[in-house]
Amino acid sequence: MSTEKAASRIKVLAINPGSTSTKLAIYSKQGEEWRKSLSHDAEVIAKYRQIVDQLDFRKNTIMESLREVKGFSLKEFSAVVARGGLLRPLAGGVYRVTEELKNDLRTAKYGSHASNLGALIADEIAYEAGVNAFIVDPIVVDEFTPLARYSGIPEIPRKSIFHALNQKATAKKAARNLGKQYKECNLIVAHMGGGTSIGIHENGRVVDVNNALDGDGPFSIERAGTVPAGGWMRYVLSHSENPLTLQKKLTGRGGVVAYLGTNNARLIEETIERYLRGEKTQSLDGAKCLEVMQALCYQISREISSLAAVVSGKVDAVVLTGGLAFSKFVTGEIKQRVSFIAPVLIYPGENELEALAVATIDALEGREPVLTYHA
Repeated sequence: MSTEKAASRIKVLAINPGSTSTKLAIYSKQGEEWRKSLSHDAEVIAKYRQIVDQLDFRKNTIMESLREVKGFSLKEFSAVVARGGLLRPLAGGVYRVTEELKNDLRTAKYGSHASNLGALIADEIAYEAGVNAFIVDPIVVDEFTPLARYSGIPEIPRKSIFHALNQKATAKKAARNLGKQYKECNLIVAHMGGGTSIGIHENGRVVDVNNALDGDGPFSIERAGTVPAGGWMRYVLSHSENPLTLQKKLTGRGGVVAYLGTNNARLIEETIERYLRGEKTQSLDGAKCLEVMQALCYQISREISSLAAVVSGKVDAVVLTGGLAFSKFVTGEIKQRVSFIAPVLIYPGENELEALAVATIDALEGREPVLTYHA
């Protein structure tokens, strides 16, 4: 593909496939130019036996949407970038989509996930545009130190699986706001949403973080967190539940959902506000909502505080991001508990499309190295 073309004018197509949606955006150096979120009928998706079988369907839907853009031409793109899927553990950064990378995603060598489609779709569109396709900071980013891998049971080492894309992008934004380079900072970043991952970024590397995919760490809106090992073992042995049901209890139906019966964080916060004003609450118990969310903030704060020990307390900032960072209640509770460590910076939301595009533009202009994936 032509790198000269990519360098002459910068316009990037970013793609983020989810289980029943695909998010798209076009970015230039000046910022976002166009965005669209495509919803896919669950019944249509269910017709495909494997996730990779959705490739043509998803690509065609994307192309139909792009043709709606005024003056659209594939030849305007300098690169196409997508959210990375389940690959082998690798260091963070920008990776060119290669045959080795595509083969591992097609065969689901490391697991099946909707994000596996991203690089495959990006590669086909990039080929037609005559440019390169990239992925950035997939969830399997692994920059652990040897000490961080110890779990206490040799057969079950700790793994690095987390919201790497948003954590890395937000950490870089925080570093810029501190007037420093990302590689010069020690930052504790908490991505708080349906799942929560909290990592310590030491000089540009996430050297320790909880496994958010399995629901480890503090409990979150939909995930149980690190449950008492003995209690969980006895529960599993005494309940005749299949592995899928047990997994759902940890990830999907754990955490706040298990306590309150809802994953609607906005409704929970509104209930708490009414309760604190002395007003009657209807669908939810205000006192219970308050206690559960205080417990959630307590556990997140405890995890943040424990990670400060990794860098001997030398932390430049604590960074709060993800969907729950929109909640003034949540950020206020956490800030009160952890501001003794370092200043608390708040960047709500995920901004994954922007993160993909910004990293790709940096790579095209030589500020970020382009890495090669090896199977």
